[in-house]
Amino acid sequence: MLRNTRDYLLLGLAGLVVSLTALDVWSDLREGTPVHHIFHEALLVGTALALLGWVLSDLVRRRREVARLRYELDAVQEVARLRNPELRKARAELSDAIDAQFSDWQLSPSEREVGRLLLKGLSIKEIASLRETHEKTVRQHASAIYRKAELPGRHAFAAWFLEDLLG
Repeated sequence: MLRNTRDYLLLGLAGLVVSLTALDVWSDLREGTPVHHIFHEALLVGTALALLGWVLSDLVRRRREVARLRYELDAVQEVARLRNPELRKARAELSDAIDAQFSDWQLSPSEREVGRLLLKGLSIKEIASLRETHEKTVRQHASAIYRKAELPGRHAFAAWFLEDLLG
């Protein structure tokens, strides 16, 4: 969420710079200000417009990425839902076991969400996009999970749940 706030602040600031500088250029043109001064201000308008375009395109790119990730997660869940009843039962039991272990480790709701997404194989960047948060925040949650679980990292975390299943 903070990332979106930063983006909107950048958009607003760039829009303000473009508007105010464009008004100043228009005023300078009416007053007969020297061309080199108008050129410098026009350059500032162009730079602010470029910043505006960059922020907008980054916002659109990230929204598409989040939509793609959500679509892929929904598709995987739909395939799992359509599989045979025995597999659904096994998935439900595994999910319950994961929840119970998360409770034993006393994970916060955010840590639980990050933990599930880590177990699904998503990257830190993908998790941050889905949760609309910073990658640093996701890394902090992941570190807290590993610390509470007394595990050295992501691979050991995943292996902890898969060890008995693979026998």
